[in-house]
Amino acid sequence: MTHPPYLHPDYRGTTLRAPARDLVPVPYDPETVELTGPVYGSTDVDPAESDLTRGHAGEPLGERIIVTGQVLDRAGRPVPDALVEIWQANSAGRYVHSGDRHPAPLDPNFTGAGRCLTDAAGRYRFVTIKPGAYPWRNHANAWRPAHIHFSLFGRAFTQRLVTQMYFPGDPLFAFDPIFQSIPDVKAREQLIAGFDLATTEPEWALGYVWDIVLDAVPFEEQ
Repeated sequence: MTHPPYLHPDYRGTTLRAPARDLVPVPYDPETVELTGPVYGSTDVDPAESDLTRGHAGEPLGERIIVTGQVLDRAGRPVPDALVEIWQANSAGRYVHSGDRHPAPLDPNFTGAGRCLTDAAGRYRFVTIKPGAYPWRNHANAWRPAHIHFSLFGRAFTQRLVTQMYFPGDPLFAFDPIFQSIPDVKAREQLIAGFDLATTEPEWALGYVWDIVLDAVPFEEQ
């Protein structure tokens, strides 16, 4: 099994969100919904939005990184013009969100959100800051491994997939019930980016490569 179950008791949040009753069929015409639902155009996405280190009064604190890769379909073909969004904690492990009460400092030069469109080869690229680990009170002494949230859209907002990207060698993997909720060990490994010296830019930023294969990388359907 590649995808995590709706109910994973070690991850306490799923006990509130997982369906407790049989699903009720609802009449649904996907073609009508996708034709009338909101869409986006390439002109709506500014290329500057893929650099999370810019647009503020100064430089953000932390380790600057480049995250890049390809979005591929199940046959290994590139997926062009896909909207890729990311959001993350800052280098101290703090989100710019009113619900984040972690006593770590906010960074006035980092808001932690960006987006881009994949190019003709299905490639995306972000410049950002490596996020820090943070506590989340799921269980005793619970800490989330450093990660970046990814959201991928198709040609309509009804076509959305959400997942997380992790960093290699994190000691918190073994203790994180969200990461461990994926039953297949190889599927878990697909969520871990690889360090890439070719992507690394001298004296500026370390590089990580993470390819997203639809129907292979574990996703949370939205």
